[in-house]
Amino acid sequence: MSHAPPTATGAAAPADPPHPGWRSLNWGRVRIVARSDMRQLLEDKGFWMPMVLLGAIFFLFIPTVLLVSITSIGDVEVVSQMSETLKVLPPSAQAQIEGQSDQGRTAYALAVFLLAPVAIVVPLTISTAIGASTIVGERERGTGEFLAHSPAHEREIYLGKLLASLLPGYATTIVGFGIYSIVVNLFVGPEVGGWFFPTTNWWVLMLWVVPPFLALTLSIVLRLSARVKSTAAAQQAAGLVTLPMIGIAYSQSTGALFGAQAAGLYLGAIAWVVAGFGLARGMRAVSRSRLLGVADGV
Repeated sequence: MSHAPPTATGAAAPADPPHPGWRSLNWGRVRIVARSDMRQLLEDKGFWMPMVLLGAIFFLFIPTVLLVSITSIGDVEVVSQMSETLKVLPPSAQAQIEGQSDQGRTAYALAVFLLAPVAIVVPLTISTAIGASTIVGERERGTGEFLAHSPAHEREIYLGKLLASLLPGYATTIVGFGIYSIVVNLFVGPEVGGWFFPTTNWWVLMLWVVPPFLALTLSIVLRLSARVKSTAAAQQAAGLVTLPMIGIAYSQSTGALFGAQAAGLYLGAIAWVVAGFGLARGMRAVSRSRLLGVADGV
């Protein structure tokens, strides 16, 4: 007869119950886990103050300085340098650039192809930083035993922690992207005939493509967080996971991601399917023994 391994305090880890189906999940418990984690984040100034600063720098300060330099001040040197950059864009991307003057075309390309992809990098950075420590951090803080002995199923714990990691990053992106869109339209809009941003492609990207990519990344990061021994190790591994996603984001700067009008729709559909598979696989990584730090490989 097998016995559950003892915890550090001498108590036995509770046996893992059979995995429930999606319909039998208690979504109230999922919300409790997510709300508890997000409340801790909001109470931690060391988390949300850098997040606000990061968003302000990339969504407000940098775009404002660059776009004002091109459109309002008419900095010839900046316009000349950016015009050279436009030559590396493929013909499909160059055909999308609007504006009658060099300043207008340069500002349009900068706003749509070079600065906007930051809106993908920011949620990945924030959410993976949270997700990397969400499970291994429970063990390090000594709160994993509380979760392990709670009535919540492992899948409910996993989904709650995934939501607590995903929502802050995505919410920051939506707010920051809204501010960025206002800045772009204020300074570039007059050069291209009116407010134009977000473009159709960027609406598709933000609402259809980013969420599944973020969920897929977090499903991998949470699996790593459940298996490694320290938060530092989880964050290092999470950094490697996010690199391909950042590469996809900045492929937009060359127009490769939206070479065709429907490319974003196809990419999003594939991402949703893969994200669903990743979530199903990721749920198996969370067990009560891993929360207690007594599972093999922890």
